[in-house]
Amino acid sequence: MKKNIFISALALCLLMALSSYGSNGVRPSSLKAKKTKAVDGGVDRLNQNIDPALAIKKLTFVQKVSDNRVYASNIVGHMTFDIKSEDKDITLPGYLRMRKDQVIRLQLCIPLVGTEVARIDFYPDSVLIMDRYHKKYVKASYSQVPFLKNQGISFYSLQALFWNQLLLPGNQNVTESDLKKFDVDLSATSQNLPVIYKRGNMDYHWMADRVTGRINEVNINYTGSQNCTTGLNVIYSNFQNVGVKWFPATQDYTINTNAIQKIHTLKMNIEMDEVTTTDKWESRTQIPDRYKQVSADEVLDKIMNM
Repeated sequence: MKKNIFISALALCLLMALSSYGSNGVRPSSLKAKKTKAVDGGVDRLNQNIDPALAIKKLTFVQKVSDNRVYASNIVGHMTFDIKSEDKDITLPGYLRMRKDQVIRLQLCIPLVGTEVARIDFYPDSVLIMDRYHKKYVKASYSQVPFLKNQGISFYSLQALFWNQLLLPGNQNVTESDLKKFDVDLSATSQNLPVIYKRGNMDYHWMADRVTGRINEVNINYTGSQNCTTGLNVIYSNFQNVGVKWFPATQDYTINTNAIQKIHTLKMNIEMDEVTTTDKWESRTQIPDRYKQVSADEVLDKIMNM
């Protein structure tokens, strides 16, 4: 069971319980969303009986946070990829390549040699996981891959996390009209103000700089039945200039869960040497004819044990 959880983390499927109401989750800790009336699965803060001036201040801040999103269509960079669990600690060089609304690609390479040994492509409609070393792969829709289906993984939720943006579960993006669904704790005394969204048993908290509106951290928590809990924390740092905006070249992901009757912690770190916007690469990976299609667990198991 521990091995299966680690494999899921390697494929990033545990990075979200974002677009589902799965069986895992974590209780909100220090921050609590206020009880409010749900509107289309979200929270419409402007339709509540609160001071109009306060509502405008909150909406203005959420707008500032949203406006920090990177405009570039491509994000590319050499990275160091590290993932840790109770019994694993793997560090590999590689590349992160992302094309807005098309693909999120992780390429893992052999240290020093630089030869690619594994590739994980997330597309809007499917996921491709390739074991270059053993020449095996799996390509399927999210619903066809058990560990993705069980976590209700969404490409657009993943994209929002990697691109350092607000998200609404089930939505491709956050529109201007969606901004009023978020709340802001303007009474917070820290440098970061919590931007809050609550849906069902899910709590989302983006910690955004009170001056710039830049997202420095996000906490996503879910509480399921029988006190099964899962939480995702992402810390963004090493912001680099991308056009007129800033992109976090270092992203630290931590997942805590007690869904298997014991607390487990998984950590993933992506540290990019530089961030470029080059478009000189193909968004769709061509699978060589000699590669054999197998189950997702088999591909990930072999990658993990190279």
